[in-house]
Amino acid sequence: MAAPASIPTTMRAQQWTSIPTTLSAALRLNTSAPVTSKPLKPDQVLVHVHYSSLNPVDYKIPEFPLVGRLAISKPAIPCVDFCGTVAAAGSGRQDLSPGQWVFGMLDLPAFGACAEYVVASNKEGCVALPDGVKPEEAATIGVAGLTAYLSLIPHLSKIVKTSNDSQPRVFINGGSGGTGIYAIQIAKAKGCFVATTCSARNVELCYQLGADQVIDYTKQDVVAALEKIAQSQGGPFDLVVDNVGGATPVYWQSHRYLTPTGKFVAVGGDPSLQGVVDFAKIFLWPRFLGGGQRKYVIFSAVANAEGYRVVAEMLAEGKVRVVIEEIYGLEDLGRAFERLKTGRVRGKLVIKVTE
Repeated sequence: MAAPASIPTTMRAQQWTSIPTTLSAALRLNTSAPVTSKPLKPDQVLVHVHYSSLNPVDYKIPEFPLVGRLAISKPAIPCVDFCGTVAAAGSGRQDLSPGQWVFGMLDLPAFGACAEYVVASNKEGCVALPDGVKPEEAATIGVAGLTAYLSLIPHLSKIVKTSNDSQPRVFINGGSGGTGIYAIQIAKAKGCFVATTCSARNVELCYQLGADQVIDYTKQDVVAALEKIAQSQGGPFDLVVDNVGGATPVYWQSHRYLTPTGKFVAVGGDPSLQGVVDFAKIFLWPRFLGGGQRKYVIFSAVANAEGYRVVAEMLAEGKVRVVIEEIYGLEDLGRAFERLKTGRVRGKLVIKVTE
């Protein structure tokens, strides 16, 4: 590998060794954590991390007892989203050079992005940052941007409109969170009619992002509102992307507003026992006995270089903008996680890893 001589032997990193209660309470800032000295494998890249961003998976997996104890090496460093510069590149990454800006997502359950240096092992998960995209914005693409893109595009390409209205109709449940802000804009960029949900304080934001209809779930019955939109504004929806989760009436009653061939795409999942029970009900409860009447698809983000390039180019071209609620210092990572867990974040929370 080619490596500049300026790589230090130690770094700042947020770490945890056990989680008796919550990840935020378990975190400790280590100012002299070791930087790896192992030779890089051909496809690996040592990244000098400048920014990371938070996703629910960053705390849900570590806080799930079995996974947190057995599947994650200790001391562990949280987060998977990153944007930074190449410190060193393996022999198989001739497309990258030291000092070049890159972004992407680390493989689960390795984590590690909330440290000044991290090894990105997956070639699909570390790509060059195009001109015109700010590093703090690129740090939000890893999970949220890619999830929005891949939960929409493969399904939109299969929708066949037979009426005079050729506009695909998409419902995005949860439009003001990290994935939702991307999903609204990507769907609109692809020519879709978009309806979404959020709380009252974010209604105007969702309209600004391009949504055609915004449902305030604190004041309206979501299913009834969707059914009314389907009846009065162009027919039932072709696709649902659910960023909220849970076995709610939004799925069980989806036949009231989703076409018979439409898909209900659930982003991520709840690793708790109740989450497992909910998914079992969805997949095992027969339709003829009152189970779900529409196809249910579970989506989980896997690094995809082409998807990253497309989303980043959409940012560079101004087709998509990033909404960042706040940028935290690395020392305030625990506070950022507490904010994320409220479920009321407007857009993304970004961590400035390197001063």
